[in-house]
Amino acid sequence: MDAVSAENDQPHSSTRPPPADDEIRAQLDRILASPEFPRAGRAAAFIQYLTEEALAGRAKRLKGYTVAIEVFGRSDGFTQDDPVVRIEAGRLRRSLERYYLIAGQHDPIRIDVPKGRYIPSFKWNCPQEVAHPDSASDDVRSDEASVHSLVANARRVLPARWPLSGGFVAIVLAAALSYWATDQFAANGKLENIAAIPDEPTLLIAPFANLGDGPEAALYTLGLTEELLTALPRFKEIKVFGRETSRSLRPEVDASEVRSGVGARYLLAGAVRVSGSRVRVTARLVDTADGAILWSQTYDDDLRTHELFSIQADVASKVATAVAQPYGIIAQAVSVSPPPDDMGVYDCKVTFYTYRAELSVEQHAKARDCLENAVARFPSYATAWGMLSILYLDEDRFKYNMRPGSPPPLERALTSARRAVQLDPGNIRALQALMTALFFNQQLREAMQVGDQALATNPNDTKLMAEYGTRAAMSGHWKRGAALLDRALALNPGGAGYYQGTRALAAHMMNDNATAVSLIQKADLQKFPLFHVVAAVIYAEAGLMDDAKREGMTFLKLRPDYIRNIVQEQKIRNFRPQDSIRLIASLRKIGLPVPDQAVVEAELSMSGASDGP
Repeated sequence: MDAVSAENDQPHSSTRPPPADDEIRAQLDRILASPEFPRAGRAAAFIQYLTEEALAGRAKRLKGYTVAIEVFGRSDGFTQDDPVVRIEAGRLRRSLERYYLIAGQHDPIRIDVPKGRYIPSFKWNCPQEVAHPDSASDDVRSDEASVHSLVANARRVLPARWPLSGGFVAIVLAAALSYWATDQFAANGKLENIAAIPDEPTLLIAPFANLGDGPEAALYTLGLTEELLTALPRFKEIKVFGRETSRSLRPEVDASEVRSGVGARYLLAGAVRVSGSRVRVTARLVDTADGAILWSQTYDDDLRTHELFSIQADVASKVATAVAQPYGIIAQAVSVSPPPDDMGVYDCKVTFYTYRAELSVEQHAKARDCLENAVARFPSYATAWGMLSILYLDEDRFKYNMRPGSPPPLERALTSARRAVQLDPGNIRALQALMTALFFNQQLREAMQVGDQALATNPNDTKLMAEYGTRAAMSGHWKRGAALLDRALALNPGGAGYYQGTRALAAHMMNDNATAVSLIQKADLQKFPLFHVVAAVIYAEAGLMDDAKREGMTFLKLRPDYIRNIVQEQKIRNFRPQDSIRLIASLRKIGLPVPDQAVVEAELSMSGASDGP
């Protein structure tokens, strides 16, 4: 069992031994006998071969070449150009997911084939804590001891440099207790929800190394690690290992140890150096599969001009934003070589963000189909429901891949968003979806309240920040929306296209034509019809009439229905009447068949102004 045990992902907190060989074989028989596992095809032979090879201690032989020859009958000349193993592995993973979702929910052992390799994993499906009944209390006492130790260190260290040490100690105590309580809650919830959570990139935060001279450096290093453990889990596109796992490591832990020990794909590590009043933090993100450094950054600050806590929070915010954002470092690493034959749930999210970057009708259909399959497999997965809500909304506002019949897309969008928030009230993508769905369902005040709540929940999420800025701008708060968009675009230029277009429109509405022209040229979303109408307006008011007429005619060909119903289209986007009149007048200048100004004003006066945020 040695080779197999190395592949198992048993919880470190449990003393329960890994499944024995005969227990694993009994579970395999249970799977193969189930009507929920495909009897046709090669899945049965494939999983049986992988399991027996692993149990026999030959796990290291389980490579694509060996599998192709011994399971699928390929010749000795097999090369990786033949996709048979990858395709069948994808089918096998989906078959196992379906089995454990339907028939195997309460089976004692879970057999999986992790993505990226062919060595199976064997673990308890419902892990049991077999430690002494008082072990939980022991853990609590251990955590409480750590908290008291932290406070004692703060009392011992700080009076020499910070006179207000009593208040500082109180804050440290509150923060430590908060981290401990959050960690306990997360640990208690993990086992209950494990079957409902799909595979995502996993990140482990190692304690930052202390390279400073004095005791203040140790305190700063500990605080920064804790800030990161708070900031990063707010991003729902990744899974972050908890505080207990993090603090069990040494700062200089090797990436290969992280990969084999806890199975995390990415490692965030770094160091802190405090010298006099200067603080320098270095951070790096490592791919544990090969030890490659995907990203590194250095941050410098001065204790004479900034408080300790503000420096920690600022660095943690910048690191979290760079690493965990949609279009951030991890997302870029995953999207470099997406698996073509095994569209898992995370791949659906990558497809969603690819769509949002180019806003093409083709990518919309692909992302919607993928996410609909994802929520069918994982009905409790809030992030997927939130993304699906946005895709349903785009059926209506962009007229992409509209489905006939009921319920209509706006209703589906709102229903999916509310479901996402119900499943996970703190999920930023769910809150973003609800804000946007409410906005287009003409519930503007509630939409902006949800946006406020979401931004307070994760002020580092630039995707949410930019969407909230867009909604604020379109409802007439152009300056406020522009400020949010500027901040989001500066922090996360990878998702810039759509939001640069909105920022260009905001610049136009604030009479900054030069900025508007510069930004609309950077956006360049040729596959997105509404890009062309915004460009036409901006070019017209900047005096670039040939460009304006070209963009206007392109839009008219793509969306003639929008021009026919332009007043109503502007209403559902919550433009103020005076803003709609101004935008339509710009299109009239270049000869587009929009209604006369008197007709526009009459239609808009009947509805009145929309309520602001």
